[in-house]
Amino acid sequence: MENKSLGGLFEDLLQSESLFKNKEVLRPSYTPATLPHRTEQVNNLATILVSALRGDTPSNILIYGKTGTGKTAVARYVGIELERKSEDLDVPCSVLYLNCEVIDTQYRLLANLAKQFGEDIPMTGWPTDQVFSKFKEAIDSKKQVIMIILDEIDKLVKKGDDVLYNLSRINTDLKNAKLSMIGISNDLKFTDFLDPRVKSSLGEEEIIFPPYDAEQISDILKQRAAIAYKEDVLDEMVIPLCSAFAAQEHGDARRALDLLRVAGELAERDNQGHVAEENVRRAQEKIEIDRIVEVVRTLPTQSKLSLYSVMVLRDNGHRNVTTGEVYNVYRQLCLSVDMDILTQRRVTDLISELDMLGILNAVVVSKGRYGRTKEIVLSVPIESTRRVLLEDYRLGMLADFKPVITAQMHL
Repeated sequence: MENKSLGGLFEDLLQSESLFKNKEVLRPSYTPATLPHRTEQVNNLATILVSALRGDTPSNILIYGKTGTGKTAVARYVGIELERKSEDLDVPCSVLYLNCEVIDTQYRLLANLAKQFGEDIPMTGWPTDQVFSKFKEAIDSKKQVIMIILDEIDKLVKKGDDVLYNLSRINTDLKNAKLSMIGISNDLKFTDFLDPRVKSSLGEEEIIFPPYDAEQISDILKQRAAIAYKEDVLDEMVIPLCSAFAAQEHGDARRALDLLRVAGELAERDNQGHVAEENVRRAQEKIEIDRIVEVVRTLPTQSKLSLYSVMVLRDNGHRNVTTGEVYNVYRQLCLSVDMDILTQRRVTDLISELDMLGILNAVVVSKGRYGRTKEIVLSVPIESTRRVLLEDYRLGMLADFKPVITAQMHL
């Protein structure tokens, strides 16, 4: 069949009616006009930040809670309200939002902040203290209160806390401006790695966000679905099922919103005129596969080699493989790509870690007089996992690797 022209290709797709009114409201970046079941946290944050409207420096705040508990949405919502009210009162007040997973070094963070105040800083090349000085000059040019929201702050701390130390002490050097920080983290223990001075300064106030229950997630989904979807396109069980799946994931509203969006996308692709329970189940499967693929992508190289060893054995007809067999192939792979060979004990530990991540299933079995070993079965979609592993430039040359299968080895 001949390929259609691009115009014709999209013409057909555009003919089908969309189920969505506004899909963006189901994405994490959307900040709703009201936040169900987070009134207490909104009020707590507003009570601390109100001093900015009086021209004073608010306390620094740490916000904790698991993924999808509304931390970012609440911080952004209160930030928007604060800026709006500051305009009414003619009190200069800026709220800056930075995600430390993306902006993950102190240089990038400072350069990004300085740019928001009109300084032209190259993304690399300057001494960090010079960038910090430029940022100070830029904000101190007038009387203003600045709030910096550092989302996923623990990602920044892993690279050192110098920048947090400097920012937490910056007010002593400022004559006109005042600066406060709001740190958001999924990890309650991340402050254990901080310099004690930074810890006390950053955590002047703490707000904990509890997980949502299934009923609360259902309320959030109803609120968003009314804006996101056209009327009467969601079957009765769609929202309860999304809520139930997300409640199993420690009350993760973000996961629930993803499910609701992906279910609609899958229904659209199949030209269904409505979103059904089956679409939610397929969405759950797809999101889980995407999550595992992302986990595989971020594995250390040695873990990737251990996982690829299991896949190579599987390709060669071995279904339930043992740690001894995996280690034998792992050594051959290391020699092929010139990587250090870890001990068998260490590779066994890496296999246990992959088991905990849900990438494979390792069960200890007895081999009689040969002792005990682990039998390993993959729990991930084979082709997408293989594709991700071979994307790594160190593993790319192993696509056609054929192992020398020796007699079985046992631990």
